[in-house]
Amino acid sequence: MKIDKYSIDGNIVGQIELPEDVFGADVNDVLIYDLIRAMNANSHQGTHKTKERSEIRGGGVKPWKQKGTGRARAGSSRSPIWRGGGTVFGSRPRSYRIELPRKVKQAAYRSLFSLKAKQGALKVIEDFDVQGKTKEMATLAKKLSVNKGLLITDNESLLLKRSMKNLPNFFYNNVKRISGKEIFNCKDLVITEGAVKVIKETYSKVAK
Repeated sequence: MKIDKYSIDGNIVGQIELPEDVFGADVNDVLIYDLIRAMNANSHQGTHKTKERSEIRGGGVKPWKQKGTGRARAGSSRSPIWRGGGTVFGSRPRSYRIELPRKVKQAAYRSLFSLKAKQGALKVIEDFDVQGKTKEMATLAKKLSVNKGLLITDNESLLLKRSMKNLPNFFYNNVKRISGKEIFNCKDLVITEGAVKVIKETYSKVAK
């Protein structure tokens, strides 16, 4: 499939051929759901912890004698029914991690890229350099009519990151660190020409 290619000035300078199996594949909602669900789960630290009865300090002495007080029988002040006592079946440290097979991840990303292409939310821009000025990227976002957009490049650029960190609706990431949540949540997906090549090599059906 072919789409327009833009310059840093926001002008159409030609067309670029996109791999059909990556940007024109069938959209599988289930795979997209599984990918985002796994990412949400993997960001969960799982360090929650409550103390059970045996872990509460004190309570080794019987609060009062068994009979004759008129009160209920009690053997420890650390009982779960007492204030300050232990927790029954409380949270314990655990891993929430979900590991998806590599081919499932690849298919999910193909569905995401294809979804954005079918929505008309995909724009390809030729590779460019910036001086680290926010105004540069703000102007680009305006010319490309970007509303809550994500820019994907093929390399890590500190100047580009600096120039975009103060833009509220235009975000940046390296193609090697992108997440399915970022792609799914953005309304405009802007990809550099170099990043398109990396995406093809990484997510194409023939990629190993």
